[in-house]
Amino acid sequence: RIDHLIVVDKDFHNGTIELEMAGQPVPGSSGGARGFVGIAFRANPEEGNYDCFYLRPTNGRSADQERRNHSAQYISHPEYPWFRLRKETPSKYEAYVDLAPAEWTKVKVVVDGEKARLYVHGSDHPTLVVNDLKSGAEGFGAVALWFEGSTVARYATLKITE
Repeated sequence: RIDHLIVVDKDFHNGTIELEMAGQPVPGSSGGARGFVGIAFRANPEEGNYDCFYLRPTNGRSADQERRNHSAQYISHPEYPWFRLRKETPSKYEAYVDLAPAEWTKVKVVVDGEKARLYVHGSDHPTLVVNDLKSGAEGFGAVALWFEGSTVARYATLKITE
């Protein structure tokens, strides 16, 4: 799987990232394509490391409950990809959220030290809570639009507040 980063801000430590995004599988992609779309932060693209929240839009309304539970995800590359986190700490870095492919989804990420919260659809309550960001309390780097290679990704209304 190939992940793509498009850097939109160079110097991010703590703050809030708000945007709208939509993802859907590329037409003709394999059955495993989910329309992966997200936002990376504290990224150092030259070194290949970043923290990231992303969504799997095709999972949101699946008839399979386990798949639905994998709608929102936290990862930290390269050391903590989704499969390692899922194996070592099942369900700790994933959550359900109602999603549909190609639909605009309002997302807010709040980062403070070792903690990050993912808010979806304008909710006052986080969809996913991470209390141990792998970049650590002093993590620093770029904010980047993140998507997987089999995804048609769209982004709008990006606002970064530190």
